[in-house]
Amino acid sequence: MSATDYIELWHKHLRGEIEGGLDTLLADDCVFYSPIVFSPQEGKALTKMYLMAAGGTFSEGDKSKAVGQPESKFKYSKEVASGDTVVLEFETEIQGKYVNGVDIITFNEDDQITEFKVMIRPLQAVNMMHTQMKAMLEKMQG
Repeated sequence: MSATDYIELWHKHLRGEIEGGLDTLLADDCVFYSPIVFSPQEGKALTKMYLMAAGGTFSEGDKSKAVGQPESKFKYSKEVASGDTVVLEFETEIQGKYVNGVDIITFNEDDQITEFKVMIRPLQAVNMMHTQMKAMLEKMQG
């Protein structure tokens, strides 16, 4: 696959068009780098949990506003592809605050994600995301 194919693969996932979703798309040894947590989160299960929590945070708990849905304020504004890596710049609004960031996604030869790195700005957005992600992760863990 080409890097632009990887962008389309990620968009297919967001639209719910990949059978098995993240379980299919994430490599077992995937590593997630969060703007909120200092240490890398290693493994498919942790990466999936963080990505699902982020999706819930960006949609503010409203499934109709989930990332990839028409009602969502989340949108990718720029896409850069090179080799096995894509960089997707996103913008959204949460609780009336502007959030801007990038997803840096690396794929392996099996077309699975091996690394997912998120960076967010401005600082006010990072602080707000920290609070919301913490609450979302606690809710997911029961």
